[in-house]
Amino acid sequence: MPVVMGVPVDFVLFALTLLGVALFHHHTLSVALTGLAVVTLYKIGFTGFHDGAGLAGLMGHLGHEWVILANLLGLLLGFALLSRHFEDSEVPRVLPKYLPDDWRGGFVLLQMVFVLSSFLDNIAAALIGGAMAHTVFRGKVHIGYLAGIVAASNAGGSGSVVGDTTTTMMWIDGVDPLDVLHAYVAAGVAVVVCGIPAAIQQQRHSPIMKDAPADTHVDWGRVGVVAFILIVAIVANVVVNTRFAEHSDSFPFLGAAVWVAILVSVPVRKPQWNLLPEALKGSVFLLSLVTIASMMPVEELPVASWRTALGLGFISAVFDNIPLTALALKQGGYDWGVLAYAVGFGGSMIWFGSSAGVALSNMYPQAKSVGAWLRGGWHVALAYVIGFAVLMATLGWQPHPRHKPAPPPAVSTPAAAPSN
Repeated sequence: MPVVMGVPVDFVLFALTLLGVALFHHHTLSVALTGLAVVTLYKIGFTGFHDGAGLAGLMGHLGHEWVILANLLGLLLGFALLSRHFEDSEVPRVLPKYLPDDWRGGFVLLQMVFVLSSFLDNIAAALIGGAMAHTVFRGKVHIGYLAGIVAASNAGGSGSVVGDTTTTMMWIDGVDPLDVLHAYVAAGVAVVVCGIPAAIQQQRHSPIMKDAPADTHVDWGRVGVVAFILIVAIVANVVVNTRFAEHSDSFPFLGAAVWVAILVSVPVRKPQWNLLPEALKGSVFLLSLVTIASMMPVEELPVASWRTALGLGFISAVFDNIPLTALALKQGGYDWGVLAYAVGFGGSMIWFGSSAGVALSNMYPQAKSVGAWLRGGWHVALAYVIGFAVLMATLGWQPHPRHKPAPPPAVSTPAAAPSN
């Protein structure tokens, strides 16, 4: 495998792509697509893929990845329409009647996102949070608060097998749902640590509305459409993972279910179809990075430990957490709650580190700046470390026994086989 200073060229190309995204945040889609093209051509010409060399290897690789990519595309586009349904229902305009009139109002809103994400997909929770913030803060949302919304959505999903793609992967693989529940010890602390400064930033930037506008009229038809789409998504997620888990990697059931619900509800309330072109750009950006990450020659992770899990959280901010989680499941020996918190919340540290961040940046394009995100959302990295430390101090590292038999060791020759 060609290397540069001991680092495989694959990783160098990926790092250059991420650097390009950080430096040229007004051209993120072009940078991501260019990176995908370069990495793909390099893999075809020099190293091949897990499934073989050349174009045949590429086709085999995409044959494994297309379900994940299709699900992400369906969810990102579908929930973009859902969030506009929610905002147009005028429910967010009623919130000032119930939220505190100072920074605590913004903090309570983040806690609402946290709770929503425990049973909704974190993309939906982040977009609903973004819709609420757009209304109660009159469209002027601080980038630090946007980072807080993403962090709250990822934190809320970290302890629930229906709240995040990575925890759902664990559930499908056979991990007991109770084995990720203690991620909430760290997530609960983290969302407070970053939520308070984020709410204060927002209150100084644009204070929360003190009263609901007098002309507010809730559109209960749109509320019903939002509820219907979310219920369909939750039921589809649970049914697929409990009844058809063995087929979950053969068809994008969740993304398809969301779109069936959207189309069925059109006679009740028509979606804002004109949102799709811009949402599609952000979706293609994320899918490009996910595809590049899936091509990286990461065959195994370091020995499972709390140090490895802590490091994976920082890596998740720039490297898609789906392949990392898949490798951890294959390796075994992890404390799944600790890992779920690390790869889930860790992705909040940069805007493209999680699908929730990419989705919210489609709603707020000003978020597509790594520098601005790190400056405004400094509290997210701090919260990640503090939450992790609290989890270690209270429950410690408790690796779970392997939830399914380890694969048998490869035997290359008859002479290498153990004797009876």
